[in-house]
This record gives sequence, C-alpha cells and structure tokens, in this order.
Amino acid sequence: MRSRYTAYATKQAEYIYLTYAHSSQNENSVDDIAQWAAQTTWLKLIVHYASDHKNDLANNDHAQVEFSAFYQLQGKIWQMREKSNFVIEDGAWRYLDGEVSNSNALNKPKRNEVCFCGSEKKFKQCCSKAF
Repeated sequence: MRSRYTAYATKQAEYIYLTYAHSSQNENSVDDIAQWAAQTTWLKLIVHYASDHKNDLANNDHAQVEFSAFYQLQGKIWQMREKSNFVIEDGAWRYLDGEVSNSNALNKPKRNEVCFCGSEKKFKQCCSKAF
C-alpha cells in the first residue's frame, strides 16, 4: 500500500500499473494513471487497518488495507478513505480492487491553523506548499 501511495506521489505510472492485479490491469491504462497523477499532489497517507497475513502464503493469498489519503486536486484539498483488497500474484502483493467509503473536499486551513494532515505544524509550514 505504501509503495503504491509513494508511486502516485512521485508520478510513477508504470509502477502503479504493474502493482494492479492482472484482472484489474484491463481497467487501467498507464496513460490514464499518468494523467491522474499529473493532476494530483499527494499530501499524506494514514493506514487505519491492515489485515494479518501469515507467513504461509499458500493458504493466505488475500489481504485488506483500510487507509485515508489526502491530496490536492484543482485547488482543493481532498480526503479519501478506502478499503483495498490485495492478492498475491507471481509472488507479489497486487491491488485487486477497493471500496471508497468517503471522499470529500476539506476546508483549506488558515495559515496559522494546525495542518489537516496531522503533522501538528501550522498549515503555512506544512501542506500549504502544495498550493
């Protein structure tokens, strides 16, 4: 999950595409991923839950991760919460699908207010640089 977030933040569309499960790759092209990444500035990832998976991958090839991601798109700050499903293919965890439970625009904090991302810094010293 964290590697996918980092890839979105650093606009590595090819890597993101390769982390999709084979059955999900048909729904996403590298160009579409690159276009979305170019429009979006990723600000923070919070992992709320990750299912336990045992070392015995032969019997446990599915996992779930629930997370919130904060990003800037078209001058607004957004928060998205998703429960993602992962599956092991070719010896690696791959993103199968996810269910977004919340996606909303947040009010932009004032300069001296605490930043929304949880850093405990003032907004002007934190995520305001994305604007």
